[in-house]
Amino acid sequence: MLTANYDLLGLKAGDRILDLGCGFGRHAYEAARRGAHVVALDAGVDEVDGVLGTFAAMVEAGELSEADTRVAVIQGDALNLPFADATFDRVICSEVLEHIPNDVGAMAELSRVLKPGGTMAITVPRFGPELINWALSDEYHSVKGGHVRIYRRSVLEGRLQASGLALSGHRYAHGLHSPYWWLKCFVGTTNSEHPWVKAYHKLLVWDIMKRPRTTRYAEMILAPLMGKSIIFYLRKPATA
Repeated sequence: MLTANYDLLGLKAGDRILDLGCGFGRHAYEAARRGAHVVALDAGVDEVDGVLGTFAAMVEAGELSEADTRVAVIQGDALNLPFADATFDRVICSEVLEHIPNDVGAMAELSRVLKPGGTMAITVPRFGPELINWALSDEYHSVKGGHVRIYRRSVLEGRLQASGLALSGHRYAHGLHSPYWWLKCFVGTTNSEHPWVKAYHKLLVWDIMKRPRTTRYAEMILAPLMGKSIIFYLRKPATA
């Protein structure tokens, strides 16, 4: 389940893309399937090990060609990226900045490693749905490595533009997921066995696996109204 749209990002086969804060790799895997040269970076060792294992399994299963696939998985720090200036054609940073106290420093690093003329997708939790989560549950955000802020759209746009990026547009995603997280916050974020939570989770898995028309239409309607994530598409201006 992707949050960013790679068609809107302009990703092409052969592009070099950085997936910063890759988590367990959902965006990195799709980029590799599209023929991009992928660097997946995360601060967590479990995440890095998991992505490495999944890439190896994809090659073994024939989903990716060992000869043609160029992938690197790195444990690293968003505030000190181990890459030269203008290394990447594309950058994606999905659901990461809300975890980083020095988000301005992370944005500066993202801008630094993007090539002039390159594109970037940044996704964060949307203000309204996220505010409800915080109101319902301290447990949702007051944990180690949890969310440290809720972004207003104008604030994040301003910080990204101040880092040297030009905004191309924004979209919303995951309208079906906001009620799930409200429910989780209401009954307890670790209470995965609650019957309401289990039933809704089953619905989301069904939607992801089968993509039936009913839930796809519902997502189209709900995402602009209460999508859990907002996605910013940006470009680094080309130098003269």
